[in-house]
Amino acid sequence: MTQFEKILRWGWNSNCEAVWHDGAREGVVPARVIAQQRGFWRVAGEFGECWGEAAGRLRLAADEGADWPAVGDWVAVEIREGEKSALIQEVLPRRSRFVRKSPGKKMEEQVIAANVDTALLVSALDGDFNPRRVERYLAQCWESGAKPVLVLNKIDECDEPQARAAEIERATLGAAVHLLSAKTGQGVEVLEKILLPGQTFVLLGSSGVGKSTLANRLLGESRQEVQPVREGDSRGRHTTTARELFVLPGGALLMDTPGLREIQLWDAEEGLAEVFADIDSLATQCRFGDCKHEGEPGCAVRAALNAGTLDEARLESRRKLLREHEFLRRKVDPAARVEAKARFKHINREMRKVYRERNTKGKN
Repeated sequence: MTQFEKILRWGWNSNCEAVWHDGAREGVVPARVIAQQRGFWRVAGEFGECWGEAAGRLRLAADEGADWPAVGDWVAVEIREGEKSALIQEVLPRRSRFVRKSPGKKMEEQVIAANVDTALLVSALDGDFNPRRVERYLAQCWESGAKPVLVLNKIDECDEPQARAAEIERATLGAAVHLLSAKTGQGVEVLEKILLPGQTFVLLGSSGVGKSTLANRLLGESRQEVQPVREGDSRGRHTTTARELFVLPGGALLMDTPGLREIQLWDAEEGLAEVFADIDSLATQCRFGDCKHEGEPGCAVRAALNAGTLDEARLESRRKLLREHEFLRRKVDPAARVEAKARFKHINREMRKVYRERNTKGKN
């Protein structure tokens, strides 16, 4: 990989080089997107760093959806104006991508982070602690192809951090959980051990959980602005306004992202199955294959609830996320919409048939 020496610090490896040489590319060089602002991307490569914009053909193909460049992407760029700016011609295939539904009414996906090895899902142990939100992040993370690690921050503000950790562990089903305080530094050394050189990590979580404070702690300097949370509900204000990729002192790459108040799922069927694998396993033991777990006889899920081995809130969280996922699937997938409409018409026909039979019996 002697051809690409400077770009190695941004995570370039033999797999990246194989992808690059797999296509016929002339007049362009590889680069990584390390920051993003509206309509512009900062890219880094053998040429150093500069700001770039999307080429016309990329704009037509991407339409600002999933194929739009995102922080972490490897791209093919044309350097112009004495290496002071770049034109992004192509987004190279991604090995992982963390996505959500785009904000607003538009039904399309938005890539938040690309080519990530490990997602650090940060949750605060203060008044805004919410295991159900963690399940939502986990579902999308498992779907992304990145490995999830749960980071429970602000142990200095929690009386029972171990109890909170145990509660989160019941929802993670095997994902590592780390307790720390980004403010004081307690426990951060354990997290630093997994930050391997050349690996890409992304900080994800709501506003106010301490992502920027943690980023500054890991960087060893104050690079990200930090603001206190509201005293009333521990909710945070957006301090990080743009996604950015940093090289840590040990050689790992860390991406900080703006806080997400609520992440809407996007095509997360496999991720949901991973998060709620315990409930799905119980469901296979139910007497009826179409059991709704709402009081049917022989329901293994209800039995677990009664025995206290399953939390009712966790079951309701699964129902909510599955409803949301199904709603989005019908909106986006034409075949799914047709299937849903056919099912709806069939149910209506059966209901009308029942009503007619009841009316007929009543008259007789």
